[in-house]
Amino acid sequence: MPIFFASTARGLVEPLEAELKGLGLKVVDKTAGGVTFDSNWKGCYKANLHSRLASRILKPILDFTAYEPDELYNNILKHDFTKYIKPTQTISIDASVSDSKMRDQRFVAMKIKDAIVDQFRDKYGVRPDVDNYNPALRIQVRCVKNMFNVSIDTSGESLFKRGYRKEVGEAPLKENLAAGLIKLSEWDQQTPIVDLMCGSGTFLIEAAMMSLNIAPGINRTRFGFQNLLGFEKEAWDDVVQEALDAEKETLEFKFYGYDIDNKVIKNAKDNARNAGVDEVIEFKKESVATVEPPVEKGLIIVNPPYGARIGDEDNLRDVYRDLSFTLKHRFKGWDAWILSGNKELMADLKLKATRKHFVFNGNIECRFLKYSMF
Repeated sequence: MPIFFASTARGLVEPLEAELKGLGLKVVDKTAGGVTFDSNWKGCYKANLHSRLASRILKPILDFTAYEPDELYNNILKHDFTKYIKPTQTISIDASVSDSKMRDQRFVAMKIKDAIVDQFRDKYGVRPDVDNYNPALRIQVRCVKNMFNVSIDTSGESLFKRGYRKEVGEAPLKENLAAGLIKLSEWDQQTPIVDLMCGSGTFLIEAAMMSLNIAPGINRTRFGFQNLLGFEKEAWDDVVQEALDAEKETLEFKFYGYDIDNKVIKNAKDNARNAGVDEVIEFKKESVATVEPPVEKGLIIVNPPYGARIGDEDNLRDVYRDLSFTLKHRFKGWDAWILSGNKELMADLKLKATRKHFVFNGNIECRFLKYSMF
């Protein structure tokens, strides 16, 4: 059977492996950047629709070493790219190169493009155009120390783009990272979650979709594999229908989000409505300094600003002190998970973490810390 690779953010490989196994897929390997699994194409469709943690599902097709442009060109010609799309469709090449003789990734992408379009021209007399925004075929190339790995991107747009989030704050958390952090918290999917600084509502929306068993990709309009010549529409329709049949209509508990900005709260409500989970989430304008527990017991997950992209570190110290006061004095008996990329600000909480995970929010190394409020 074909081999596929599910990429993810650094720090989420272990929960991604568990997720793929839970989908019935056979995991064969894992690296710091993702998980390799063995499956037929229906399994690829299922992973694209259901994976909450993956960034993309790739189909590896070529591995080779090349030092010179001609070597690169000729190695690309060893694979038949004409079996994926029609010559009238479009392609894009995403190339990343490091520690290699050919250092210019734009040149590498152009050379690979030349080989592929020449292949089409020789066979059909017509070549596909390049479209870097909405191509029919996305090809991902990674080169480290002259070793090239070439893959077909079966996802199209990154899987974190669920389709529900129309408005975001200044430093939005990607949906798949939010889902991964929820998994790392070992939340039981049966108790309320409270976000004291909810922003665009991503934590709560992702958690609600988990509890309602809503597939994360169900609101997307298109996946990359749907553009391929070998697309199995009946298999895809089965995967979608199975996902819809498995959805729950309601829950016996709710989720609660707070933010000091009225506009942010409105955007969060709109996002929840787009995701189909607005009935189980309550959003309210409230400062972290004055929030009271909305229920007797639950789990807190917060992504406070940490000065890397928004705000000034000195001004944020008061925010962290307010957060600490609220947790210690109003949420006794609760567990709180906090994501932060700023150790100095976290020190202002004056709390002792009982668990710790290292993850990356984009290129920012962060800590996801658990605090128990005794």
